[in-house]
Amino acid sequence: MKQESAEVIALKTLAWLVGDEEILPIFLGSSGMSPEELRARATEMDVLAAVLDFVTMNDEWVNACATATGLDPHDPMRARQALPGGADIHWT
Repeated sequence: MKQESAEVIALKTLAWLVGDEEILPIFLGSSGMSPEELRARATEMDVLAAVLDFVTMNDEWVNACATATGLDPHDPMRARQALPGGADIHWT
């Protein structure tokens, strides 16, 4: 996946996240960002990566996001891998 496509997926995921009143506060609390800071930094690569990292921690969130946005459930992880710092990690 090209980085431009990954950014579009990350932005769609962010839009979904912002619209979810239950999950958004969890993200804000874990990231330490305020809603204003998230709004101001929404297109920054590290924020987009953090959104994808956060959403892909929970299969229910991934599936809800995919259903709401029309994305393939694998797209958020593929997008994360295409963004800086998202290369596959090999623990062995």
